[in-house]
Amino acid sequence: MELKNFHNWTLLSCITFILGSCAPAYVPNTVNTPMFSNKGDIQVNLNAGISGFDPQLSYAVTDKLGIMLNGSFAISTSDSSVNFHKHQFIEIGTGYYTKIGTSGRFETFGGLGYGKVKAEYDNDLWQSHADVDNIRIFIQPSIGVASDVFDGSLSSRFVFINLYKDSNESYGLFAEPALTGKLGYKYVKAVLQLGLSIPLNADNIDFNYQPLLFSVGLQANIDEFFK
Repeated sequence: MELKNFHNWTLLSCITFILGSCAPAYVPNTVNTPMFSNKGDIQVNLNAGISGFDPQLSYAVTDKLGIMLNGSFAISTSDSSVNFHKHQFIEIGTGYYTKIGTSGRFETFGGLGYGKVKAEYDNDLWQSHADVDNIRIFIQPSIGVASDVFDGSLSSRFVFINLYKDSNESYGLFAEPALTGKLGYKYVKAVLQLGLSIPLNADNIDFNYQPLLFSVGLQANIDEFFK
């Protein structure tokens, strides 16, 4: 990618991320909202958005218990390597789900994740830098509806994240509400998600973070192909 084009892309991204958060040390991934209906449900999601490429795998172990595996990966560099962003993140979670009537759904998942972030942005106006490992704990209640054609949900993910490098550490608490819509047929659905990452201890946060969640993707309901 040409440096000029990269700068234009970076400027647009920085406006989206809010000025001063161009090299965020914390990048929230796409919220996984399976909205399970029955034991044996298997979902594979491939999402792309502000957080990069976010694959997800979900499985309903019983008629009440579900598990999930989520990832987030991004690599963006310029020809000169002056401006770049790289991150890798993976997490596992388990939780409870139940039906509310025919179409209503409620679920609560919790889990643990680990990742790395390395990023730098430097221009004539400001400089931003991040190089940290992180451990994240989350709990995520969601309510919504599920059908063969449309799934919709409102989630409230709460996150505790520990950023560390050598002997330095920093902590953050975030509330991450998100709206998710899935449209298609029971085998494959298009997914759209929009949300926020809101610090609950803003006065004590000393690192840049990405304040928005936005992604689009596809969800394959693997179990449906074998029915």
